[in-house]
Amino acid sequence: MRASHTAAGVSARFDEPNLVSCAGLVPVLRLAERAGLHEAVDQRIRLSEEAGSAGANPTAKIVSMVAGMVAGADSIDDVGVIRHAALPKLFTGIRAPSTLGTFLRGFTWGNVRQLDAVASQVLTGLAGQALLLPGGDQLAFGGY
Repeated sequence: MRASHTAAGVSARFDEPNLVSCAGLVPVLRLAERAGLHEAVDQRIRLSEEAGSAGANPTAKIVSMVAGMVAGADSIDDVGVIRHAALPKLFTGIRAPSTLGTFLRGFTWGNVRQLDAVASQVLTGLAGQALLLPGGDQLAFGGY
């Protein structure tokens, strides 16, 4: 069997305004919210005065980066995936890749440590939301 079109003759565009290409983000971001991501960022992330407006609203920016990474972004430019089609209708506070890049350039070593504390707090929150080892409190796991 042969394809009826050459690769150069086929193109795909996702320009339907109601299309949600990354619908799996909805439950993942709800889980992150229940695990305390938003509160942890609000409590811990503080950029210096030198960062200026780049340091404003860190929660929306960090959640946008998390959403982009979950959707497969592996660079700042790729985070634009969360701004396509109907995703802005599902989520509020989505930030542009250029805004996120400016935000990250404002980070100091201390901010990285703050982000590490956020990650620890959210991981603890996730453990409370999802049973990682059902029955773990009744069984002993060991190894050599």
